[in-house]
Amino acid sequence: MALRFFADHCVSNFIINSLREAGHTVLLLKEYLAVESTDAAVIGKGQELDAILLSLNGDFADIVTYPPSRFKGIAALQIRNHPEITPHLVQRLRRYLDQHPSPEHYRGKLLVIEVDRIRVRK
Repeated sequence: MALRFFADHCVSNFIINSLREAGHTVLLLKEYLAVESTDAAVIGKGQELDAILLSLNGDFADIVTYPPSRFKGIAALQIRNHPEITPHLVQRLRRYLDQHPSPEHYRGKLLVIEVDRIRVRK
């Protein structure tokens, strides 16, 4: 089953294309909002589009500001100024998505994607 993602402006074409190649739908922020939109507007648009928010912005991993239970899913890629790890993060994410193909699995969850693990917060 294909998942639906809403990619923040900071998500690279490599990540977007990798997810699309795996059969997922990836909607781009720039097609719906101004790039300089507030975080609240970005996550709100993701909700409106019934999509999992995909971002490199660490703010979305803050469970106090963005409690996962209020959202359809947040996937926070932890690149931290090391773009060379991007292929490893994408590989880990794609394996996880293959193991959990249902959109319901992501509702109310924050996935913090790191090279060596994926932490799931509720």
